[in-house]
Amino acid sequence: MTGIVIDASVALAWCFPDEASEYADGVLVALEGHAILVPALWSVEITNAVLMAERRKRVKQPEVRRFVALLDGLTVITDSQSVTESVSNILPIAREYDLSAYDAAYLDVAVRHGAPLATLDSALQKAGRKAGIEIFKA
Repeated sequence: MTGIVIDASVALAWCFPDEASEYADGVLVALEGHAILVPALWSVEITNAVLMAERRKRVKQPEVRRFVALLDGLTVITDSQSVTESVSNILPIAREYDLSAYDAAYLDVAVRHGAPLATLDSALQKAGRKAGIEIFKA
């Protein structure tokens, strides 16, 4: 089983109808036989986005339950590093590619694992290409 780094923008497009995209749907279809590789922040980032969407009435609990069930059916591997390793890896990437620490965390996982990166974020796509990372094509 090989892994694909999937950022929150792609995963959340599976939850929010107003963010749905052919790309995100294509990534989901392509995941069969692949694991999702994510940085440790991924589950908190996803949870916070869903919580904020609930509070803003963008999504209802039945939709959230379907999304959680979808995620539960996927093989998600959370990359773990010590705090020192994380800061030492992510900070230079964020500086070099002018990314947030959050986006740099996804790029860091892709670089260290030699895995393709799936994202709807154009700045992260651009940084991934510059770093020599394959941007997943759905």
